[in-house]
Amino acid sequence: MATVFVVANQKGGIGKSTTATNLAGILGKEYKTLLIDADPQGNSSSTYEAKIENVPTLYDVMIDSDKLPIFEAIQHTENGDIVASDPLLVKAEKMLDGDIEGFYRLKDALDELTGYDYIVIDTAPSLNIILYNCLIAAHKVIIPVTADSYAMQGIWQLHDTIMSVKRRQNKDLSIAGLLLVKYSGRSNLEKEIRDNIEENAQKMGTHLFNTIIRECVKTKEAQEYKKLLIDYAPKCNTCLDYIDFAKELLTAK
Repeated sequence: MATVFVVANQKGGIGKSTTATNLAGILGKEYKTLLIDADPQGNSSSTYEAKIENVPTLYDVMIDSDKLPIFEAIQHTENGDIVASDPLLVKAEKMLDGDIEGFYRLKDALDELTGYDYIVIDTAPSLNIILYNCLIAAHKVIIPVTADSYAMQGIWQLHDTIMSVKRRQNKDLSIAGLLLVKYSGRSNLEKEIRDNIEENAQKMGTHLFNTIIRECVKTKEAQEYKKLLIDYAPKCNTCLDYIDFAKELLTAK
């Protein structure tokens, strides 16, 4: 059975897609790995050059009344295997409203999927029914954060949502940790905020990962050229950091 990682933070522009695609890409070099793009914006799908038009997507798996088997929505791209997002996912809240089984669509789909060691799910910056689906189907949640004054904004609400899902729908769910991304460490303020994030992580019953993800221009270049960072610039700081993060994630108890 595959281990399912969800990358989540209800704050936008935090680097969820960058974390999801880099993690999936690095894991994919050694393990059978599937990336699922559950964000209607489709940034991860774009990076993987996945098709959205006239092909089965996550919408068909989760929302369509025919409940397409998820293996039929998997695209095998040069960057790896992916279930692409779909702008139609924005309709999920209305279409699944009042359907108690609507919260379990993704879990039901993944329960039927075999052949993968790891599944990485990219999510939208919102606490909606799609996120609940992802949390109910997951084992661990990775929360990317940045060292700015708004770093913890909304994270406690996300924490409470995760704990609620753990109590009621998925006892195997846990927060793998908070991951500090886009970090330069050049200012005292950043260091103070890092300490504050670490303190909050401990209060949440989790931790701040030891690995910190530094920024480099190669990240944006790789996204522009639709390449995985590990293929485009494997020795840049950001890629080396994500490699260390993947090792830390897999060796954590």
